Amino acid sequence: MKPKIVKVGNFNTYNLVLPEVSYYRRKYSQKTYQKKCRWIGEQLDRMGTDLVGLQEVFHPKAMQEALYHSNRLKQANLVVADPNEDLLPRVGLATNFPILEYSVIEAFPAGVDIEGTAIPIKRFSRPVLRALVELPLGHKVIVYVVHLKSKRPDFYEGEARSDHFALAKAQTRSLIRRAMEATALRGLLLEDLKKNDHPLILLGDVNDSGLAVTTRLLSGEPPHRKYPMDVKKEIWDVLLYQAKDIQARRSFEDYYFTHIHNGHHEALDHILVSQELVEENPNHIGRIGYVKVYNDHLVDETQSDDDLPAWESDHGQVVATLELDRRRRQDGKAPSDPV
Repeated sequence: MKPKIVKVGNFNTYNLVLPEVSYYRRKYSQKTYQKKCRWIGEQLDRMGTDLVGLQEVFHPKAMQEALYHSNRLKQANLVVADPNEDLLPRVGLATNFPILEYSVIEAFPAGVDIEGTAIPIKRFSRPVLRALVELPLGHKVIVYVVHLKSKRPDFYEGEARSDHFALAKAQTRSLIRRAMEATALRGLLLEDLKKNDHPLILLGDVNDSGLAVTTRLLSGEPPHRKYPMDVKKEIWDVLLYQAKDIQARRSFEDYYFTHIHNGHHEALDHILVSQELVEENPNHIGRIGYVKVYNDHLVDETQSDDDLPAWESDHGQVVATLELDRRRRQDGKAPSDPV
């Protein structure tokens, strides 16, 4: 029997704000806003995704209008992490599949304090969205949508941006916050991974590469090859796997970048999956097929005089194809055998 094909993606919309509303000392005209909504809708159709994590959604109404311009997601279910009325970028989730439940997580879970340090960070800079989604063939999946702290330097009041040492400290503040957010998120993920009732997918702009410490905090570290099998099984059970790394095992080229800043081509946007969706797990219920990045619109301003149009995103979009099968354990839960 052929597997059921499902495409999941991630899309940083880049300041999706309603027209004539000031944000960061700027605003969209009605014309530019309409171009932005149309571009997002058309890009979603290029991606062909059935479920997509979203970042930088300031207004749910704007996201709904962008979906209206997509043939594939015109009638999609949409939730946005919008716990208050502040004009701030939020994450969201749009999918043609039923969203059975969702929650918005602002505060760090208990136990995130790092002993030996005094870091007064207790909340996510952008609230996390957690949802339970019903996929085809009766499979249910836990989906996290996240947007971790950017690499933008976090200057204190009075610090001169031209001061090189002040810049180093400002960059360190951003790194510390991103690391704390990754640690807190790992705590949340472990609670779901240990229960092991459903496969898990993390979609997000984590503002770091796949091998960065902060990103590896999210995925966990694989066991050493000399560990006993029972120890390996325990670790395998709580790991997440990069969709791009799964595909890299079958390919010979790597053009995976989702953002360009000052000449640096970086992969900041990621799709991570639990072992239930990894082919090497003998009891998988699905596998990652093809992973594609939609980054042709990005401009390297160090080599080109072209400017990124105001209505386009400064991030590339990532899509992973899931091939689902019907195999499930007799108790209805996702299998937990190791990869």
